[in-house]
Amino acid sequence: MGRRKKLINNSDIPQHQIEAIARCIMPDILAFYESEEGQREFAEWKKQREAERQEAETKK
Repeated sequence: MGRRKKLINNSDIPQHQIEAIARCIMPDILAFYESEEGQREFAEWKKQREAERQEAETKK
């Protein structure tokens, strides 16, 4: 059996409620990222993040 990663919950919200909410919204998140729009936005985000990393490296 694999070991589970220890969860970090620094809020007053009980872990079981966080997990219940995550189970509810996960299908919508997956559907978005599998859609054309979601893939396009993710590609734009990756491009922007890479540009920010390169900018940070040139400032060093």
